Amino acid sequence: MFYPHKQHNIPSGKIVSALVCLTPAESKRLIAKSIAAMPEVTSALKNGIVIISRGTTNAFVAEEILGIKIEPKSAYTMGCITGGELVANESESRLKPFVIQKGKQVDMLPREALEEFKGGDVFIKGANAVDIQGNAGILVGGAQAGTIGEAWPAIAARGSHLIIPVGLEKLIPSVIEATQQCGALRFKYSMGLPCGLFPLVNALVVTEVQALDILAGVSATHVASGGIGGSEGSIVLSVQGDEEHLEKAFELVKSVKGEPPVPAPPKVTPPASRFNYDSLSLWRTQNPRRR
Repeated sequence: MFYPHKQHNIPSGKIVSALVCLTPAESKRLIAKSIAAMPEVTSALKNGIVIISRGTTNAFVAEEILGIKIEPKSAYTMGCITGGELVANESESRLKPFVIQKGKQVDMLPREALEEFKGGDVFIKGANAVDIQGNAGILVGGAQAGTIGEAWPAIAARGSHLIIPVGLEKLIPSVIEATQQCGALRFKYSMGLPCGLFPLVNALVVTEVQALDILAGVSATHVASGGIGGSEGSIVLSVQGDEEHLEKAFELVKSVKGEPPVPAPPKVTPPASRFNYDSLSLWRTQNPRRR
């Protein structure tokens, strides 16, 4: 579900608006700033555990929470879409996920930290899809559904917070319908690594709309998407609020303008053409023990 929207009771005559445009990288930075400001996150940073799972958006989140710099951000991901294919980042170049306990980064694996999870702890995981109902979807290529397959049982059983930062460039009609159409072993052909889609219907989803509400107390409506010449995947928002909050929101958006795009990982899995796009052969490159 989308992170709960605040009610802004502004007299109609006092509402002002602005039209803003964000590239995917700018959106990632904006969303990351809002994740760092969420009460659930600030409380867990003070009193509990925060796990920042891998993902390019989460590289921005880690920068905002830890005050560090991650370059290239593509090193903080397992899989991505680049070169027109679904690929995996080669393991030797991947960065380890960050685990933070009572405000300090600790040398623990996520699976170890999850064993200690309590209700107020936070797991932050990016997504590959979001729909207008606030459902999120995560592409999974591993036989056991990767990171989310490992984390979800502990989070669900204990009532911990699962926070999903995801840009509206990833908006699809229905995560539930898409889930029913996916599955790594269902495809004959695949342009890259075949995947299933793991649906999450009760995570706290934060898009650019929720980010602007969290950070500036304004409402936003997604009104257009797309672009060319480096602005592919951009979104356009109509932002509304009173004069004070709109000014704050507009300055915030201006502050993230010019965020450089995330580069492709330097080394990824072989192109699908090498396997004649055979889905099972591609899947076995990442799951060699499975037949």
